[in-house]
Amino acid sequence: MTQLDEKPEEGLKAGAIGFVDALVIGLNATSPAYSIAAVIGALVAIAGVHAPGIMLASFVPMLLIASAFFYLNKVDQDCGTTFSWVTRAMGPWAGWLGGWAITMTGVLVVGSLADVGVSFALRGVGLDSWADNAWVRQPLAVLLIIVMTAICVAGTEGSARLQNVLILAQVVFLLIFAAVAIYKVYADTSTLDSIKPAFDWLNPFAAGGAALTSGLLLGVFAYWGWESAVNLTEETEDSESAPGRAGVWSTIILLITYVGVAFAIVAYAGTKFLVENKDEEEFIFPLLAHEVLGNWDWIVFFAVATSAVASTQTTIIPASRTALSMARRNALPSTFGHIHPRFRTPDVSTWWVAAIAIGWYLIVNAISENALFDSLTALSLLIAFYYALTGVACAIYYRRHLTESIKNFLLIGLGPVVGATMLAWLLVESIRDMSDPDNSYSGVSWFGLGPPLVIGVGIALAGVLIMLYWRVVAPRFWDERAGVADPDLVHGKES
Repeated sequence: MTQLDEKPEEGLKAGAIGFVDALVIGLNATSPAYSIAAVIGALVAIAGVHAPGIMLASFVPMLLIASAFFYLNKVDQDCGTTFSWVTRAMGPWAGWLGGWAITMTGVLVVGSLADVGVSFALRGVGLDSWADNAWVRQPLAVLLIIVMTAICVAGTEGSARLQNVLILAQVVFLLIFAAVAIYKVYADTSTLDSIKPAFDWLNPFAAGGAALTSGLLLGVFAYWGWESAVNLTEETEDSESAPGRAGVWSTIILLITYVGVAFAIVAYAGTKFLVENKDEEEFIFPLLAHEVLGNWDWIVFFAVATSAVASTQTTIIPASRTALSMARRNALPSTFGHIHPRFRTPDVSTWWVAAIAIGWYLIVNAISENALFDSLTALSLLIAFYYALTGVACAIYYRRHLTESIKNFLLIGLGPVVGATMLAWLLVESIRDMSDPDNSYSGVSWFGLGPPLVIGVGIALAGVLIMLYWRVVAPRFWDERAGVADPDLVHGKES
């Protein structure tokens, strides 16, 4: 069986985007400005000046898993990525759960990203009272999700063009902020307790073992999302290698961005300011922006706004493509596999993801804003799970080829397994941390546990129940058997 067996003749639009487009989508899916703003305060509180080192350490498991994505995409260019690969390597049960985890990450985070995008855009133009008013902000966030979804459905080319503009704006804003901050540090004109950068800041072990563990949990969240580039594999030119390379390069560019901006922030603000404001989450950037840029602080507002808006769109992509892939394999109802006849995008699955994400956003917000933050904290469980699953699947699927060369053993076998082991360890640590209600945003107890853990476990149990139901009513998918990578595809021969 090759990777083409289940694909219909009228599938997604092949060759719609190129390597650079895929790379940009992978970068925007991580929402760099929003992510670094959301974690930097907590990282400094945990690791002090060694926060840049924590971001460096967090890069390691991401690069190892990106290697797994590259090699698995080489032999199976399926937009379902983890779902398809794990199914082929480990069987339908593990594959279905991997697909469920990817889909639900989109549902959990899209509403929050839209909310941040709207809030920062409003603040950037001086409409702070609108941003603080839930009756104004939430309808605008829903409208933004609908618009971004429509763009996704209208064609991958249009999505890519918009993403190119958004990443350019975001990177320019971040570079201006970092450059001015570093300049003022060395000019001794910082308004805060600045510190001259030191190479030792890159040593994550200097922060201490417990700090490294907690920091890695935050770092994984900051890097998450780069694999959106690979979910577009069926729509990318040179689909065997370009999407995988885009995923790998996304992680490398994110490393440079995160470490560079972290250096600038810690150097300019010092540790005291960042620790005192660690609970501000993404709003720590606006606090710093006025200190660094004065009346030009709107630059940072729009950096975070464009970051969140871009990620609102790109986060829908992996969820919708995974649902499409699952439907094509009879792992979900066939309606999710519908392709728009004109745009050749998965319109039904895309709108479903958006609708469920909007429902989740509104319902959880109705409970409390802290409950929304708790649902985002639960993301780390799903992320660590499906990343780790992919790393293990890579080694298993390629098991007959691991001893063919040192390169295969290190990049296809050992590396992904080490990355998966690190993420499994982080998963266990996350569960332990989330079990304590005091560690949640809400600070309340649900069934004696922290709300994020209850949400994560609830999503997992819901997935198991849906899987068991679908196993009974549509058992065809579960007839699939695990296999190994086709030698002809591994060695680049025509199959």
